Amino acid sequence: MASLHFCQECNNLLYPKADQLRRIMVYACRICQYDEIGENKLVYRNDLLTVTKEQVGVTTDLGVDPTLAHSNIMCPRCGNEDAVFYQDQSKRKETRMILFFVCVKCNHSFIDPTLPNESRPDL
Repeated sequence: MASLHFCQECNNLLYPKADQLRRIMVYACRICQYDEIGENKLVYRNDLLTVTKEQVGVTTDLGVDPTLAHSNIMCPRCGNEDAVFYQDQSKRKETRMILFFVCVKCNHSFIDPTLPNESRPDL
């Protein structure tokens, strides 16, 4: 893991730099001429395989929003048959045409229960 290094002479931050003569990486001070050999060769790491699960998002007061369409789908929590619905805006492959519902009575967020399990996102 990369860590911060400080100059032994002036206490300023050391920056990674390639030493062309010795053909090694050193941490060098930009104020004075101090440098030290870098033990850890890792300067930057970019994790591309970070997996995030789909989240419903902020759904407070959606039941009273007059711009959202209503549906008579039954809420799995309270059994009320009035819910507003909207489409996810993330444009991800897993959620591109899935409608999210919010019960106007208990504010519970859910997706269509008739949707096949293989088409459901991980909520």
